[in-house]
Amino acid sequence: MKEKVLSVLLILTSLMGYLEWGQGQHLFLLQAEGEILLKLWTDPKSVLHPLILMPLLGQILLAITIVQKTPSRILVYIGMGSLSILLGLMCIIGIISFNLKILCSTLPFLVLSVFTLIHFKKTPAVRK
Repeated sequence: MKEKVLSVLLILTSLMGYLEWGQGQHLFLLQAEGEILLKLWTDPKSVLHPLILMPLLGQILLAITIVQKTPSRILVYIGMGSLSILLGLMCIIGIISFNLKILCSTLPFLVLSVFTLIHFKKTPAVRK
């Protein structure tokens, strides 16, 4: 049960990521993902980019683990890794640009990812 809660929290904290650029240009990843999903149906070519598709795939994989009877560790690892690419890059951008909003928006996901890895390392794998 704890693995499912961790998967839900990983998805939620990934949506809290904050982006800021230019004058007055900013949005949360939740807003960006909504726009991406709308464009996916109207103009699919405009969203074909690895930094868009990888995190989206990661969230889908984590969502799959929520509905599984016994969450697959491999899917959780791949989902976390896919999301970590974008959120890790955003964290680095927050550090380089001294932007605390961006940096603080990525830390919950990154800390929770480390906690999830530690949890999986401590608990034995369930064999079927």
